[in-house]
Amino acid sequence: MLNAPARPLLGCIADDFTGATDLANMLVRGGMRTVQSIGIPTAEVAGQLDADAIVIALKSRTVPAPDAVKESLEALRWLRERGCEQIFFKYCSTFDSTAAGNIGPVSEALLEALDSDFTLACPAFPENGRAVFRGHLFVQDQLLSESGMQHHPLTPMTDANLVRVLQSQSQGKVGLLRYDSVTQGVERIRARITQLRAEGVRLAVADAVSDADLHRLGEACAGLALLTGGSGLALGLPDNFRRAGKLRDLDAARVAAVEGGEVVLAGSASQATNGQVATWLQAGRPAFRIDPLALAAGQPVIEQALAFAGDHAEPVLIYATSSPDEVKTVQRELGTERAGNMVEQAMGRIASGLHQAGVRRFVVAGGETSGAVVQALGIQLLQIGAQIDPGVPACVSTPGEPMALALKSGNFGGPDFFAKALKHLAGVPA
Repeated sequence: MLNAPARPLLGCIADDFTGATDLANMLVRGGMRTVQSIGIPTAEVAGQLDADAIVIALKSRTVPAPDAVKESLEALRWLRERGCEQIFFKYCSTFDSTAAGNIGPVSEALLEALDSDFTLACPAFPENGRAVFRGHLFVQDQLLSESGMQHHPLTPMTDANLVRVLQSQSQGKVGLLRYDSVTQGVERIRARITQLRAEGVRLAVADAVSDADLHRLGEACAGLALLTGGSGLALGLPDNFRRAGKLRDLDAARVAAVEGGEVVLAGSASQATNGQVATWLQAGRPAFRIDPLALAAGQPVIEQALAFAGDHAEPVLIYATSSPDEVKTVQRELGTERAGNMVEQAMGRIASGLHQAGVRRFVVAGGETSGAVVQALGIQLLQIGAQIDPGVPACVSTPGEPMALALKSGNFGGPDFFAKALKHLAGVPA
């Protein structure tokens, strides 16, 4: 067995909290001991890090592009100071950010800071139904622009052509690493990358429709300073370090059990989360709905939610999930940014109040909601455990009194995810 590495091998920058846990989950499945930092680690936290991979979770997906670039470069500097050998910029498998970015601007800024001239962009995650073919992103059997993401309240995606989307955000030339190259193997991928570089391409969208494609892409890109994509692209990275003799053979998914109360908090308006809320309600389980208009009117919604949770011995769902039409109605009245911020702040305050009441296990749906919750709980670092559903691992906070969390991207998980995640965090996986 090898000695513990003197430094982390892979440094990752994620543009939201659930995206970070999604990526960390993939790395743990590949055998890399992985920790997730909520923002750039403090000096106190940095001294406790002992992992093969470090994932820094930012909240940069929906901020102005210059702010996203600044935060990402700060994270990069921190990771490079720790000696990370390769950098991974993680964004959502639905390729969404703001209309002005932020995937293109951040990718180009990271390339420049790393003194590199080329990287891939691949959000494919076949296990969760995301595939890229001829540069177009599919969600299950639908184009991205017809998948429901066109109605996303913060980052609507109305174009499935990723080359076109990324080029609109980027200064450099964007190209395509087509499926006919990917399927021919690692050497053909490397040869095509050489051709793309010679053509002046700086960012290349990579086709991938299977895990085998992602493994080939990961192996072919072992020498790139920067990779960008969804968590699927990280599938092949642990084996790169393993082949180089740098990865230990350990149980990367082992985390401590956590006792205490439990709750489900859902703020996402995605189709998947709407379905999960419906499944919970249809089962007759207790649930309290957060009404943004009531919050805006100054009604004691937070206090009512806490009282509701206190009145029930079993786990409750507290949710702000709404249909696309309901979301549009609220946004017209309150404005998109204000409506989102109000719900996030409310969920954070509810999480804090529940923690004070003894809740120690949190299932959270939605990237923005997860960010608000972990910040409100004062969590600095997460140890990444075993997978609950594709893209969603169990996590345990550290340092201090541990809390167990499942932070779910709005689009991830099956209809029964909430109940399944509660069982998993309690130590009885379904």
